[in-house]
Amino acid sequence: MTNSHRILGVMAATGAAALVLSGCVAKSDAAATGAFDVSSTDSDCAVSASTAQSGTLTFDVTNDTDQISEFYLLAEDGLRIVGEVENIAPAASRTLTVVAQPGEYFTLCKPGMIGDGIGKTAFSVSGDRVEVDGPDAEQKQQAVDLYAAFVKDQVGQLVPAVEDFVAAYESGDDEAARTMFPQVRAYYERIEPVAEALGDLDPRIDYREVDAVAEDLEWTGFHRIEKDLWVPEQGALNSDGETPAWQDWAPSTPEERADYGDLLLADVQELYDYVHSDDLTTALDDQGIGGISNGAIALLDEVATGKISGEEDWWSGTDLYDFAANVEGSKMAFSLVQDFAVSQGEEGQALVTEIEDGYEALDESLAAHGSLSDGFVSYDELTDEDKREFTDLINALAEPLSQLTSTVLD
Repeated sequence: MTNSHRILGVMAATGAAALVLSGCVAKSDAAATGAFDVSSTDSDCAVSASTAQSGTLTFDVTNDTDQISEFYLLAEDGLRIVGEVENIAPAASRTLTVVAQPGEYFTLCKPGMIGDGIGKTAFSVSGDRVEVDGPDAEQKQQAVDLYAAFVKDQVGQLVPAVEDFVAAYESGDDEAARTMFPQVRAYYERIEPVAEALGDLDPRIDYREVDAVAEDLEWTGFHRIEKDLWVPEQGALNSDGETPAWQDWAPSTPEERADYGDLLLADVQELYDYVHSDDLTTALDDQGIGGISNGAIALLDEVATGKISGEEDWWSGTDLYDFAANVEGSKMAFSLVQDFAVSQGEEGQALVTEIEDGYEALDESLAAHGSLSDGFVSYDELTDEDKREFTDLINALAEPLSQLTSTVLD
């Protein structure tokens, strides 16, 4: 991240465009359009059926483990949360109710509420698209709730990923740590503005060296570790592009590595504690859907002011991973509020179409250089033409996206 982003106070969000309404209700209130039993065990997430007709679906989830568990209905990309029920105590049951549109989904359980989860299984919904009615205020609140669920999920996956990354770094297994570095950061980059809203937490986790020096802060976090993992060559410049990379700096000792690793673990744990507290809920409730749409804009700004220039991951050249994760977070935020824009009439629909086309073009351009799952080329392999194409596509998307908040709040 760059220090210019300290002013961003709202967050990216997620939710499937296929979802219109979701929430946890008492069993006695569950609708009967489609009812499913779910058993969350230590080794599986067994759902009584794998297909459904579009409409109101209920998932009666029983926690058959000795840990607190969660259940998710995920969109086709396996990332966006369509609905979730959390904090299911051992031997207890909770019901998730969603209005699901036709499409492909996944079901997933998460014992312990961290990590990737278990029992990920395809779930298919067929039939006609369902038009949702109900109070507008209720739909907006549930959009905010889905964003909170996404944040918790991403940070829940970030914690164990950072633990593995730090273990490799502290033990001196630099090859493994270098492989993990961009993948671990993707969880953080999708929800980075959450930490940016928490004072000095994001600087501790993700400041570049030049930003830390400019603000007279101790340099810690991902990028301090990055410099150890990709030791700069003699003659290389620092991340300010001016200072010799070796000036007043030397590779960390094993003891220093342990300190930097432990600090990153503690800071990520602080982020985890925050997103599972009432403070996050209060902040999101206060911002409403305007905060979500602004989050889509904020994450695209992250790309435009840092990743596209290659300044973020100065030593590793893994900027395209951050780029892709920021775009994913921005696109998810948009998907959660796009129906509110469409409800404003023809102009709203035209804006949504333009934004969708912009994301699609940007995704296609990124795909020419790799993917988060299979890896991206190093940033220094991009040609000037490649960088100009990215810049043009980001600018083309940023213009209509900048109109999103005012449109959904009309």
